[in-house]
Amino acid sequence: MKPDTHRRNSICLDTATLIGLNRKQRTLAATTEVSGFGFWSGRDVTLEFRPAAPNTGVVFVRSDLPTPKRIPARVDRRIEAPRRTTLSEQGAQVEMVEHVLAALAGLQIDNCEVWTNAAEMPGMDGSSQPFVVALQAAGIVEQPVMRSFLVVSEVTRVGDDEVWIEARPHKQPAMSLQYRLDYGNDHPIGRETLKMTVTPDRFQKQLAPARTFIMKEEADWLRQQGLATRVTSQEVLVFADEGLIDNELRFENECVAHKVLDMIGDLSLANCDLIGHFVAQRSGHRLNAQLVQTLLNEFQVVQDWTWKATG
Repeated sequence: MKPDTHRRNSICLDTATLIGLNRKQRTLAATTEVSGFGFWSGRDVTLEFRPAAPNTGVVFVRSDLPTPKRIPARVDRRIEAPRRTTLSEQGAQVEMVEHVLAALAGLQIDNCEVWTNAAEMPGMDGSSQPFVVALQAAGIVEQPVMRSFLVVSEVTRVGDDEVWIEARPHKQPAMSLQYRLDYGNDHPIGRETLKMTVTPDRFQKQLAPARTFIMKEEADWLRQQGLATRVTSQEVLVFADEGLIDNELRFENECVAHKVLDMIGDLSLANCDLIGHFVAQRSGHRLNAQLVQTLLNEFQVVQDWTWKATG
């Protein structure tokens, strides 16, 4: 692979570390499916996760259209939508994909076709856990092609002084994430911080079960707009001024854990392993994706670790 002279050299680790970075791509051993309804639309939907060839990446396939449309899970396919990640290709869209993407990325499933019979992904229990269970049941297999990666060698930040996300160089050949959630001391959610190095095991145990959350006034407003009418406080964590309504937290820091889960889903739109330390303060889907695009514009994606840029 030849270096792109318009991008900064991102290879700053020694050879032994680079060998540790490179891993084989992975896909499913068999097809599996999940069914539910979209939280926004209320429409029933079934997803079918299918194995895919090396270098396919994650591709959503709208099977409900007259001609099935393929929508790659890449940051250049993202379009702006409130409170969710939406992808578009030639007029076809898939919405609320972040929890599906987080499950695939968290388990290091690089190549997968996600066939869907509706635009919006099923909300399930508000977390990635149901997708993880289905994917694990299908089995995961290695493929004879190396996974590409991008190493962050300089601090890169997007956002402003109050809301931001940045990528920093990391001494280890891994992705580590840190999120600072800040609703203030007098708020029922309050302030939470979570920092972790992401591995499939840690993702399954500490992040996948974390459910999405919302304030009661926001939930009431959505219902007034005819949205989220099928969603109850059992699928989504709903907070009122006095605290959580009709539910219990799965773990103490579930809210910030869900924000980290969302980060993993959004960062996977790079379509390569990101090696660095990612720190976010009150960031959301838009800034997460903006950081991915900035990294892809500024750094070199590498598949063969023996390539070394010069200059």
